[in-house]
Amino acid sequence: MSLLLGSALLVFAGQAAVPAVQQRTLVAPDGEKILYGISVPPGSSAREPRPLVVALHPGGPRTPYYGLSFLRGIVSPALRDLGAVMIAPDCPPGSWTDAAGERAVLALVESVAKEYAIDRRRILVVGFSMGGRGTWFMAARHADLFTAAIPIAGSPGDEPLDRLGRIPTYIVHSRDDEVVPFGQDERAAHELERLGRAVRFEALAGVGHFEMGAYIDSLARAGRWVAERWSQRR
Repeated sequence: MSLLLGSALLVFAGQAAVPAVQQRTLVAPDGEKILYGISVPPGSSAREPRPLVVALHPGGPRTPYYGLSFLRGIVSPALRDLGAVMIAPDCPPGSWTDAAGERAVLALVESVAKEYAIDRRRILVVGFSMGGRGTWFMAARHADLFTAAIPIAGSPGDEPLDRLGRIPTYIVHSRDDEVVPFGQDERAAHELERLGRAVRFEALAGVGHFEMGAYIDSLARAGRWVAERWSQRR
């Protein structure tokens, strides 16, 4: 399954014209090297704070700068209209819900926020599959940092959904997902609605788990929805 998912990234990487994505390496305070891709909108300046998009890649072969491929092929084409600085770290060995994965994401966010003018009222976490699970995890654990979440084809696991606070959450999942059960996200959406939270659930049909290119339009819609929620809170 990992090989198929890796192939999907390669198929869609680079098909759309997007801002340049660069390779970077961050040495975190604990000495861990974090490889990541970054996309900065042209004309960015310290006088105009930008949103920040944190993209969490799915599982796969974990080749160097795997996150960069996910950013370039899927996330950047879909969310380019946000005018955001976008970053996509490589997950340390394990998963995004491990302590090392959590530390890597937090360290990278703080580093990028120091280097660029980032509007901390607009920090979005988005991920697919393993990254979707990581999106639920990060949003629930760090509702004081992230201000929107887009989990795609990723299980919420056992995260207490009330911990998401007022984070707008746009969930995307296919009824025909053969890897991550559709019902988990459907139940999470209903629970967030019951709690009175800002949530949108987009259910796809006829799309398999590894057809990541088929999720780009949904991600673009999610990005527009998030932008609307942000504008209402200003």
